[in-house]
Amino acid sequence: MRETELYPPVKTYLEGQGFEVKGEVGRCDVVARRDDLVVIVELKTALSLALLVQGVERLRLSDHVYIAVPALKSKGRRTYTDILTLCRRLGIGFLTVSSKGLVTAHLDPGPYQPRKSKHRVAALLREFDRRIGDPTEGGTGRGKIMTAYRQDALRCAGHLAQQGASRGADVAGVTGVERATRVMRDNHYGWFEKEAKGIYRLSATGEAALATYADQLKALLPE
Repeated sequence: MRETELYPPVKTYLEGQGFEVKGEVGRCDVVARRDDLVVIVELKTALSLALLVQGVERLRLSDHVYIAVPALKSKGRRTYTDILTLCRRLGIGFLTVSSKGLVTAHLDPGPYQPRKSKHRVAALLREFDRRIGDPTEGGTGRGKIMTAYRQDALRCAGHLAQQGASRGADVAGVTGVERATRVMRDNHYGWFEKEAKGIYRLSATGEAALATYADQLKALLPE
């Protein structure tokens, strides 16, 4: 679908709302006017950074700016959610045009008013405060991040390597990991084995992990 093929459906869509519509006015692909209300639409055959920048630039001319692209195929609901989140933050609307010429308004333009998530902020700060030192460089892949939870598990594993099978309360007391029993019981990384009620020992996987994280473990265990 060419940009010129997007224009007739978008024009018809806006005219259906009482606008007078003209194409290519003042470098804008579509300009629609109804009394003092001016709507600008930028057309592109695919969503791109250039299109988003163009849409933001048009906000200098009107508070009512849309970008329009052909309807996305086989991209899933998540893709639309991400696009709408970005457009909402930029303050621009988002239209798609189907192969049959059907225009769908997924989002109308408007000022972005973010609401902080108290739960997410609390989780962010909790992770920040619990993490010992700065063990992971920014930009590292998700699977390699040394989280506070992984640090706690390493501290527990390091204690078991030194002392042998131990009670969770003893591990917590020596390492300072208050959730030691839960960490060893949940055993997300497969590093621990239950020897008896409340008593855990290091597994072969745990021993391998200690070798992998030997350098970081030195900074985690008490002197």
